[in-house]
Amino acid sequence: MNRRTILVAALLAGLMTGAHAGVDPGDMAPEFELFGVDYRYHSLAQYADNEAIVVVFTCNHCPYAVDYEDKLVALGNRYQPRGIQFLAVNPNPADMVPADGFPQMQVRAEEKGFPFPYLYDETQQVARAYGATVTPHIFVVRYTMEDGANVPRVVYEGAIDNRHEDPDYLADALEAILAGREIEHVKTAQFGCTVKYRPDNH
Repeated sequence: MNRRTILVAALLAGLMTGAHAGVDPGDMAPEFELFGVDYRYHSLAQYADNEAIVVVFTCNHCPYAVDYEDKLVALGNRYQPRGIQFLAVNPNPADMVPADGFPQMQVRAEEKGFPFPYLYDETQQVARAYGATVTPHIFVVRYTMEDGANVPRVVYEGAIDNRHEDPDYLADALEAILAGREIEHVKTAQFGCTVKYRPDNH
């Protein structure tokens, strides 16, 4: 099955984005600490000294997420040595989607050679705080000094790119950050499979 067939199938299944509450560019980014497939906890704050942090809500089962894994791995390998940390966060609990369970996450991270932590948001509290609606859904965060405090701000939110076409939104945003320029597109329309929130989380 080719890429276009996979994406069309997901669209026809109704796995598209919708309105959401959460954070927008310019808002403070919710802090978090999540357990990863490396058996370590990772927090947003521990990467505060980086140029930026790319929080990627993704998962194992979604054809959109699978389709973008290689690109995320390439972006991680390209930008992490330049001071931009990637954090992949799976918001789908195993009781809702068995394929997205922690053991399956470990297998996927090893198979794909993820160069970044793959974290499990089992309670879905982080996804809800950010307002993640689909997988993949990107939030780029930068820490800046404000009134003597190091504050995390969302500087980009949305899609990785324009469905494998230009503009290459995430890469463009990261290049702008590294060059000290304004990000041209700070918010774009995310697309993918809906986050599988538990009914009592709505």
